Amino acid sequence: MKQSYQSQSNQLKTAVIYARYSSENQTEQSIEGQLRVCTDYAKSNNIVIVNTYIDRAMTGTNDNRPAFQQMLKDSSNGNWDYVLVYKFDRFSRNKYETAIHKKTLKDNGVKLRSATEYLPDTPEAIIMESMFEGYAEYYSAELSQKVKRGMNETRLKGNFTGGNLLYGYKIVNKKVVINEEEAEIVRYIYEQYSYDVAVKDIIKVLTERGVYYKGKEFLRNTVYNMLKNEKYSGIYRFKNEVFTDMYPRIVPQNIFDRVHKKIVANKYGTKSEKIDYLLRHKLKCGYCGSTVTAETGTARSGKTCHYYKCFGRKRANGCTKSIVKKNEFETLILTILETELNKPEIMNIIVDGILKAQESNSRENAVLSMLLSEKKQIEKSLENIMKAIENGIISNTTNKRLHELESKLEDIEKELLIENAKVEIALTESDIREYFKETLKLEAKAFVSILIKEIEMYDDTLKIYFNTPNSSISPDKSQGFCFSNTNDFGYKIEMYI
Repeated sequence: MKQSYQSQSNQLKTAVIYARYSSENQTEQSIEGQLRVCTDYAKSNNIVIVNTYIDRAMTGTNDNRPAFQQMLKDSSNGNWDYVLVYKFDRFSRNKYETAIHKKTLKDNGVKLRSATEYLPDTPEAIIMESMFEGYAEYYSAELSQKVKRGMNETRLKGNFTGGNLLYGYKIVNKKVVINEEEAEIVRYIYEQYSYDVAVKDIIKVLTERGVYYKGKEFLRNTVYNMLKNEKYSGIYRFKNEVFTDMYPRIVPQNIFDRVHKKIVANKYGTKSEKIDYLLRHKLKCGYCGSTVTAETGTARSGKTCHYYKCFGRKRANGCTKSIVKKNEFETLILTILETELNKPEIMNIIVDGILKAQESNSRENAVLSMLLSEKKQIEKSLENIMKAIENGIISNTTNKRLHELESKLEDIEKELLIENAKVEIALTESDIREYFKETLKLEAKAFVSILIKEIEMYDDTLKIYFNTPNSSISPDKSQGFCFSNTNDFGYKIEMYI
């Protein structure tokens, strides 16, 4: 299209306009002015504008600009001769990125032109263009420095520098002042927490009193962030500087220090200890059907205790399921696994199920069979092509088909490797039995995760449902094996396999 157009008039060239402004404070008039100047320049220089690319409120110090990147990509189509900008600094304020992207345009047969900065078609233009680019980068760096200096002066004067305003404050004549209504809430939160009142209980009281944060109930994270914010003590830090006249103090220093000490202790103290609850997500209350969750508490002696507790009882739904100590209960379950799964009647069910599943997987691997069949067909086609080549039948078509088949064969061989990896190594019945006996002795914990589907808990009975190789367990008592009073913990054990 471009060549036919130029054949009609060798004087006409085509171009796209790239326009940009870098601040939200600038307006569409800035873009309109750039487009108008560029359009006038194009008309006076016999250039036809075929497209425009515009980035709004985007800095020129980097090339992370959507329209700019699209323009570079489109330049490879070869449909225009120039990228036209109002000034070179609209293209970029980074001289290194400018050089890279101008090289991209040049490789695509496109030149960069400025509508307001004239460059003669002489060697001296190279020096002049470098000067324009260097000045643009200098201007950007100087502007950034001025902004930082101005912000620092603002902080030194105790004026608000912008951004989200902290709860408990308001702005009056550019100054941060205390919002007394909200400040009372901040002081209440600090005082209550300093007296060991839990955050959830603080939030509960505030909600009951109709006190909300931005129209909604206070969130725990919101309260914790408030309790950690040093600005409430009158201190504002920015990089390595401390400003004491920007945020007026809301919380007395003694209370702030006491809260800060508690926050640090909770972060690094015993509460951060990681405890492995072996039966987490496996337990259900037999009385109310709620999940039985892992809990940690502190006894009157100060000793930390770990146990399992019905979530329904925790939420006061009327359930009376007693709590159980973590270590004792987990020991019981591991003992049951090791003892009961070694019994002949249960072992026979597990071994038979694994053997049937293994046989079914080998028989039903349709994907593997299909890939092997397809591989055989491709190999036969390749053999036929090679015979044709040996007989002197060589053409672009045979070469193309040969490469296609070779590439396809390579892909199929990769898929075969994956499918073969999925096929389990055939195990004998004696292998399975021996594996179970040894693993139950050494890795009983792993069997909890793999075999146990759910444990239904009562105060005197445990109903243990197992995953099987054949199907998921339905809690049908008629399908289970029952073992009564076979342990020292007073439970009746019912196992369903």
